[in-house]
Amino acid sequence: MNDLFSHSAFFGVLISLFTYGVGHVLKRRIRFALFNPLLIAVVATIAFLAIWRIDYETYLSGASVLNWLLTPATVCLAIPLYEKLELLKRNRTAILAGIVSGVVTSVLCVFVMALLARLTHAQYVTLLPKSITTAIGIGVSEELGGYITLTVSVIITTGIIGNIFAQTACKIFRIRSRIAKGVAIGTAAHAIGTAKAMEMGKTEGAISSLSLVVAGLLTVGAASVASHFI
Repeated sequence: MNDLFSHSAFFGVLISLFTYGVGHVLKRRIRFALFNPLLIAVVATIAFLAIWRIDYETYLSGASVLNWLLTPATVCLAIPLYEKLELLKRNRTAILAGIVSGVVTSVLCVFVMALLARLTHAQYVTLLPKSITTAIGIGVSEELGGYITLTVSVIITTGIIGNIFAQTACKIFRIRSRIAKGVAIGTAAHAIGTAKAMEMGKTEGAISSLSLVVAGLLTVGAASVASHFI
């Protein structure tokens, strides 16, 4: 079966796009938080590969094409940011304070968890970039000596969880400010969370876009410092 699919350079792309499309349709028809398109795509793709006994390398040979779109997609988040530029300027102090507190909290949580679970240095630094976009997180993990594949999995999982529970968390903690929602989602759940923020409103999406970029840059420095503690 590997030989059959290995001749198709875009096999991985087709499977990924098809399963995501199915997830998107299900989300529109079944309005339930757990029916997240990305989550459905991940589970369906894994199931497909397992059933047909297709190894990961064969799938990745085609699916890696999608990685080329990662950086351009991240850059496109600057559009809603530009549209809300004046709002950002008026609230820059509060926004920056929120992002910094979010980054510090994320790093400290990983540090405490690593101590409690007695993780090795490699395992510890693998988790440090969990809340930043994949494009930046991969570089951080590689530089610090972490397991890149596991880092990607953790980042995607964090984003999906943020996407699914963002609105619920805002309701539970009675967060009504659009700016606060955007900062929290972008800082904690990067680009996948930002997709949810954009569904919530243009202001939330713009603030979340800014937050994920700034949080990513700050995490690079914070992770480098924190990596010396374990």
